[in-house]
Amino acid sequence: MVGKISLLGSSFRHPVPALFMVVLLAASACSSSENGVVSDPTATSSPDWGLADFNRDGSVRIAVVTEGSRDDGAYYQALVERVQDISSQSGYQAPLIVDQVDPANARSELNNVVDQGADIIAIGSSNLADGNEDLFLEHDEIFWYCNCGSGYQDHPGLFRSTDSGAELGISAGYAAGLLLQTRNADRAVFLGCCELNFEVESFLAFRFGLQLVDESFTVVYVPTGNFPFDFNNTAGATEAYNTAVAEGITAVYPFLGGAHEPIIRLANQDGLIAMTAGSSRGCERTDLEYDIEVRFDAGDYLAPIFDEILSGAATEGGARRFTVGVDPQVGAELCHGTPQQNQALADLNTGIGEGRFEEQIARILSEAYGF
Repeated sequence: MVGKISLLGSSFRHPVPALFMVVLLAASACSSSENGVVSDPTATSSPDWGLADFNRDGSVRIAVVTEGSRDDGAYYQALVERVQDISSQSGYQAPLIVDQVDPANARSELNNVVDQGADIIAIGSSNLADGNEDLFLEHDEIFWYCNCGSGYQDHPGLFRSTDSGAELGISAGYAAGLLLQTRNADRAVFLGCCELNFEVESFLAFRFGLQLVDESFTVVYVPTGNFPFDFNNTAGATEAYNTAVAEGITAVYPFLGGAHEPIIRLANQDGLIAMTAGSSRGCERTDLEYDIEVRFDAGDYLAPIFDEILSGAATEGGARRFTVGVDPQVGAELCHGTPQQNQALADLNTGIGEGRFEEQIARILSEAYGF
């Protein structure tokens, strides 16, 4: 295991000082990995959070760097809140949160965080990691971590978490289809930013999952932001939402950042089927009403990630993959489903985990990324 953690926002690598390497290598003797992807850890003891003092200054500080807002109510907020919880419960210093970072300024912001003594830096997305990979090795006293998504490659000095947008989209679409069925409705809208490849992947998978319930069901993708990476354009999202409602949609998937919650409020007012875009805390909300949680919560990834880092199961330059139907942190869940609906969705998710849709996912990826 290498010893730096950088937590940058998902979709989440560095050498450890010699003192900690001995401990971690001993622990990792019982762990296994294949092709750089970490399997379930075998360590059963509670992690020693003191091992997170990677820069050996006698304290621990986690930093989070994201391009989205810390209070977006979705993916980025989930990461920030979980880091705050871990820091508080473990007696770490207050975490350093740097949000709303323009990818063009990512290098400067990352260097600023390094200068402030972070032990672990969590990067919220691949947009902020791209082009800055030399920092992972230059500052090897830090453990760099990135929830960079399925399209980002492994890099020395960085540990990342990954999931499959296609798997998640199939699960989300199927869940939406089950609820459309109960309303005798057949149309949904997928509100995205600007037709980025990973959005196209998620949209195509959502459509496939929707039509697994009923082939007549349809979904339209509508861009709401300015190219590139503008997921916070509330005005654009509202305009797109209103147009979709006028065309008769019954379910809305706001695959957005800062514009996510404003759209959910509108969907609640209009009585539409609404779903989270990453958060696993939607069903428990009292200020907003969600029907579906589409869980790829960056915060939920942190507990197993930290365990694996500190046990030695995490390998520098590798990744921890979260798989729908295998890992409880990912996949769609109905907030108020009937027993029959819940079982149907659970069976679908199990099928995804078993590889039942590998051929269809390969086609989706080919269309989304042009290979």
